[in-house]
Amino acid sequence: MTHLNVAAGQSAVAVTPVPDGLDESGTRLWESVAGGFELDVHEQLLLLQACRTADLLDRLSAAAGRGRLTVTNAKGEEVTNPVITEHRQQSIVLTRLLASLRMPSGEEDERPQRRGAARGSYGVRPVAS
Repeated sequence: MTHLNVAAGQSAVAVTPVPDGLDESGTRLWESVAGGFELDVHEQLLLLQACRTADLLDRLSAAAGRGRLTVTNAKGEEVTNPVITEHRQQSIVLTRLLASLRMPSGEEDERPQRRGAARGSYGVRPVAS
């Protein structure tokens, strides 16, 4: 089976086995990415964290489905259930992990995404006097 290198492209590689401990979503994510691309060690670590985050999101979704949308905090105020807040935060983490892998968007002729940080750098602005 031929696989593509995310960074350099076009080299044939062996499929990286699915790490132990991943649940359904994490396993599917690992297989879909590692099965099609050669990953460097740092990319494998990012992918592993993304897979674990995907599995955690499944568990948080199940917990949110069993609970209430709001709970009463220690001050007696009605607030958003912390499970929902954590789900939102983990969704952001998953998005950032996947973006940092710089996966191609699907078009064969396109280069992988190049992102240096969550936001681009800002130039120095002159100070008005």
